[in-house]
Amino acid sequence: MSDLQTRPEAVACGGLDGVGSGPVRELLKPRIVSLGAGTSVRRLLPTLGRRMVGAWCFVDNYGPDDIAQEPGMQVPPHPHMGLQTVSWLHAGEVLHRDSLGSLQTIRPRQLGLMTSGRAISHSEESPRDHGRMLHGAQLWVALPEAARNTGPTWEFHGELPVATGPGFKATVLLGDVDGASSPGTAFTPIVGADIEVADGADVRLPLEPDFEYAVLTMDGRTVVDDVPLDPGSMLYLGCGRRELPLRSDGGGSLMLLGGEPFEERLVMWWNFVGRTGEEISKARADWMGGDRFGVVHGYDGDRTPAPALPGLPLKPRGRVR
Repeated sequence: MSDLQTRPEAVACGGLDGVGSGPVRELLKPRIVSLGAGTSVRRLLPTLGRRMVGAWCFVDNYGPDDIAQEPGMQVPPHPHMGLQTVSWLHAGEVLHRDSLGSLQTIRPRQLGLMTSGRAISHSEESPRDHGRMLHGAQLWVALPEAARNTGPTWEFHGELPVATGPGFKATVLLGDVDGASSPGTAFTPIVGADIEVADGADVRLPLEPDFEYAVLTMDGRTVVDDVPLDPGSMLYLGCGRRELPLRSDGGGSLMLLGGEPFEERLVMWWNFVGRTGEEISKARADWMGGDRFGVVHGYDGDRTPAPALPGLPLKPRGRVR
């Protein structure tokens, strides 16, 4: 998914500033962002006070939206650099096209994983004949220095491993959960999982104490470490946890996001993740000049022009404002 804001802010992120050594309970407030064609999302990362969770650097949550009489998601071709995109649905379908020639319809609980590396472009849209509801999340993972200039790739995993225990079921997108390992390619120690909590369950989910974590609530009403959460909210949990208490009355689901704190300092602007303002400026110029990012064929519409760069220099600073 693209950041379609016409005046996107430059976000300095990464580094260990602001990563506590122990557990916390920090509720992150979303911003409502319009993607056009009647689609709005809740942007939960980056947000005021929190820029990353492990290597996770961008989280949009959308729906459930009734799009029976609407075009649904319509995100024109746009570029990416220095990151992975993770497409995740609870309802609906998203048609992915990219400059590698990939064409794939993604459905609920299927993983679309795009590694941009040095440069790629793609589009995302609801198919012309689509279901009534659209509900999901779009997430980005920052690539470390050793992988950020790798060649672009697209992965689709129609079936994913599942970890189960009393009162819960965890579908593993990236990394490992309780012995279940995702086939998705990861470049840093990371975890992403979609966890269904049964009605009345009292779950203790095992965690890695060296990871920092957050949860994004998707459906139902859940209680995470004694904090009641409604759908569309995100709770940052910090580090130092060996288990996570989860409860639900009526059943619910959430996404667990975590990983080792990302030490490198980054500059994120629009759809690019780099290390310096000069890299970001060069990427923008390449996209506008038709270089490097390739062409997305088959999308019925124009590609997305890059916004103007801000007047101030783009500099990496730290993890929190």
